[in-house]
Amino acid sequence: MTARADETNCECHWGSAEELASLKVPDIELEPDLLRRTWQAPDWRDHASVMRRVLPQLASALATGGVSDYDLVDVGESLARAHWQQWSAEQAEAVGAFLHAWWAHCLAAAGPPAPVHEALALCAEATGRVGPWLASWEAIRHPLADQRLAEAVTQWDVDLLQDMLPWCTVDHEQEKRRDLTTWLLNHAPSRLGNHGDPDHLRNVLRLLAITRLARFDDPRWPFPPYERND
Repeated sequence: MTARADETNCECHWGSAEELASLKVPDIELEPDLLRRTWQAPDWRDHASVMRRVLPQLASALATGGVSDYDLVDVGESLARAHWQQWSAEQAEAVGAFLHAWWAHCLAAAGPPAPVHEALALCAEATGRVGPWLASWEAIRHPLADQRLAEAVTQWDVDLLQDMLPWCTVDHEQEKRRDLTTWLLNHAPSRLGNHGDPDHLRNVLRLLAITRLARFDDPRWPFPPYERND
């Protein structure tokens, strides 16, 4: 696949004419920085064509841990901008199959290519939904998947206890947060075991089950006091 022949971007802010020309030829491997600049750029005329051009190499980088953790949610947003679910059936099925396989690998591999809390953000933003990825997590009964749950809750605790989604999103923020919180309350207690700091994790789940204002007044609020906007 290639970018459209008339595709353009700003030489000052994106890259050179030679780099742009390389997107219009198939199968030329891009330097990592050019790959990142290409999928991150929000202003392509035909974002879907550009993403199809770079997606094999981007998928390889995701599978080998070659994408920075801080960039993963941006990858999800870039896929969403490309409307990949509206591509041909064969292409959309391939992207969906990759995301599900990559997510399962992040959950249960001894050396995952990405932290689970960042991987979930990518998958949720790429598809606009958090539920299917949580359902996959629920179905994978593996000690490493349980350990990663404890690690994720430790990363999410401050945001979730303030009723905030623990990653940036472009839409349905409260729906995603509610789905994540509800799933944690229903499924995390039986899986955390002795992973991480069990007392802290159990306390986080206990506080999630009560209202936000009540949490701040709870004697076991685990963080420094926050200024409240009642």
